[in-house]
Amino acid sequence: MSVQEYLDKHMLSRRIEDAVNAAVRAKTPDPVLFISNHMRKSVPSVITKVKARQILDSRGIPTVEVDLHTNKGVFRASVPSGASSGMYEAIELRDGEKGTYLGNSVNRAVKNINEKISVALVGMDPTLQSQIDQIMIDLDRTENKSELGANAILAVSIAACKAGATEKEVPLYKHIADLSGQTSLLLPIPVFTLVTGGKHAGNNLAIQEIMILPVGSKTFEEALQIGSETYHHLKVVITEKYGAYGCNVGEDGGFAPDISSLRDGLDLVQEAIGRTGYKEKIKIAIGVAATEFCIGTKYDLDFKTPNKSGQNFKSGQDMIDMYKELCADYPVVSIEDPFDKEDWEHVKYFSSLGMCQVVGDDLLMSNPKRIERAIQENACNALLLKVNQIGTVTEAIEVVKMAKDAQWGVVISQRSGETEESFIADLSVGLATGQIKAGAPCRGERLAKYNQLLRIEQELGDQAFYIGEKWRT
Repeated sequence: MSVQEYLDKHMLSRRIEDAVNAAVRAKTPDPVLFISNHMRKSVPSVITKVKARQILDSRGIPTVEVDLHTNKGVFRASVPSGASSGMYEAIELRDGEKGTYLGNSVNRAVKNINEKISVALVGMDPTLQSQIDQIMIDLDRTENKSELGANAILAVSIAACKAGATEKEVPLYKHIADLSGQTSLLLPIPVFTLVTGGKHAGNNLAIQEIMILPVGSKTFEEALQIGSETYHHLKVVITEKYGAYGCNVGEDGGFAPDISSLRDGLDLVQEAIGRTGYKEKIKIAIGVAATEFCIGTKYDLDFKTPNKSGQNFKSGQDMIDMYKELCADYPVVSIEDPFDKEDWEHVKYFSSLGMCQVVGDDLLMSNPKRIERAIQENACNALLLKVNQIGTVTEAIEVVKMAKDAQWGVVISQRSGETEESFIADLSVGLATGQIKAGAPCRGERLAKYNQLLRIEQELGDQAFYIGEKWRT
């Protein structure tokens, strides 16, 4: 093919002429750079390669990272993992070879990306998020993504979302809003973990976490300051009562003093709040994770205390009575997973009391069928969305729409095994979820999310709307 034939085939002469004319009109001081950028924009973006690798998450356990290549750049994404997984969530694919990372390596998922997903997506327009996600779902051919692995599919889905935003020359959160049809952007209220228990810490506290919501803050920046100062006051309170060893932290950065009583933990947090001067601006949330200590139809709040375990079981009604007392004695406004994931009877009754926000985590597992049932039965009034439980950006958008249509709250959530990936910060703004739970206001993998929200708030400037006191609306 001659040079002239090549120019004619790709209409390069016309494109070069358009670029030169645009440079003249713009009176650019650097016409070569202007023409180069103009030509680059005139060529549609396509996926040219997807390359995956195994990295380690915040717990030192393998997870998947992806570099998605287009003709205009490289876009990286990594996925988190939880301490527990349920039968109703998408399956993360691990190798199971005990001699390598104790069976937790993800080389099979990496191989699926490099040898299957990459081939299927080459040539795709990265702005076509739903089509990209559907291609991967069809390639997997299972309901729970167990063939390719939800960890493989989600990493590629997030990377493609980033590439799509760049091609449209908009921030990631704006691209997500466009994909979902969301017309307004919203900075969420952060739900900070202060005390950690359950499977996330080595203390004797059965419930998983005690959190705070700075509902009285006027901006996200102020909310982060309140969270950070309360966290550091809590460190002093714990040190005074339990010594420095009491300030060990759990997997999500919350302090893990050696306590077994939920009230003891709440009293510590209350004391810290009192020292901040922000008492009127802070409310409390409790992440119970009751499935972890439910035995049959009873709940063992001493399951982590060997000499007490099994001696003081509570019935579902006992748990309801306990929650009533806690909501009366402390400024508790949200309780997550107050009952076992199959205890629909008690969670429905508790939700009907209207005492606080009742968040479904293990109850729902971000599964559309479980969410639909919970909506129909009024089993809870908020969704805890863990993106890796569902497996693609498109499906995450769809379940958020389901929750919002039911007038539910939505909490975008971290996992115990996190990476430096900040995607859920943009997701929370783009989908206007109103709440984000990213752990304690410390540790790099947690602050990656909170710091990204600071950047977004600054970038939006006068257009930034922070949910604050309207977090439930």
